[in-house]
Amino acid sequence: MRRRLGSSGLPVTPLALGTMLWGNAVDRHEAGEHLRAFVDAGGNLVDTAYGYGGGDAESILGELLDGTVPREDVVVCTKAGISRADGTRRVDVSRRGLMAQLDTSLGRLRSDHVDLWLVHTWSDDVPLAETMSALEWAVTSGRARYVGVSNYSAWQATRAFSLLEAARIPLVANEIEYSLTSRAPETELAPAAEALGFGLLPWSPLARGVLTGKYRNGIPSGSRAGSADFPNFAGRFLDERSSRIADAVAMAARGLGTSPAEVALAWVRDRPGVAAPIVGARTSGQLRSAIASLELVLPDEIVAALDDVSSPAAGAPGRR
Repeated sequence: MRRRLGSSGLPVTPLALGTMLWGNAVDRHEAGEHLRAFVDAGGNLVDTAYGYGGGDAESILGELLDGTVPREDVVVCTKAGISRADGTRRVDVSRRGLMAQLDTSLGRLRSDHVDLWLVHTWSDDVPLAETMSALEWAVTSGRARYVGVSNYSAWQATRAFSLLEAARIPLVANEIEYSLTSRAPETELAPAAEALGFGLLPWSPLARGVLTGKYRNGIPSGSRAGSADFPNFAGRFLDERSSRIADAVAMAARGLGTSPAEVALAWVRDRPGVAAPIVGARTSGQLRSAIASLELVLPDEIVAALDDVSSPAAGAPGRR
């Protein structure tokens, strides 16, 4: 099962394996098991970033691509512009900063190129033309096959698209927060994606675990909401509205004989403009559930019920 990423020629599976937990909650051995299971199931898109795990996520992926799975079987997406080396979130989307981070990423990944390179976030501190010039450099130097952005609103992505278009380089992706609890992209971003031809890559499609139902009776130990590594990661979804949505997802799952995670992933996977939701599995069981969602097609009446209970919310994309 493959989809083109936006209107580009890059084929990706409609599910991506995220690595934000690698080097923290997921060690190298577990990461290897996850990557092998994902590729064996037909998955090919793996998402990482310069700042994940302080660089450990990219390094682990590089090691695994050097032996666990063939490099040619994987579409590697990484991002630049955010670092957390000293524990503080730092944003640098200058040409100098982005170029330096990409070369560091390539060293960690043990590769001379990535398949997809994204600017990790928007910043008012740097002219957009300068930021886009780094993407142009990445493509023309052969370091990136395709480029895009992350956490850009509709107008930001549209302006970035026009700047790259002038250089005859397509902007093919925008990685944004999108789930049943975070439907802001539907207002302007999804229509822009369909009109201009870039694909949406939803991160946190399970609302940081809330849509799996794990928080319906409190915060379980070992979950991200109770983790010191990701303080408050799920906190803003532990409210009444999110609980109603999680209950509706659980009810739909019972009726279909499947898991809530599969229902939530299938819903966002088939939204207009979406190429592949990104799942950062902490356990093999979570990954198996995510992979199983590829076979699930939600009945129209279930989609309508979930649309109704979640009701679109306006606003800008989330940030991570």
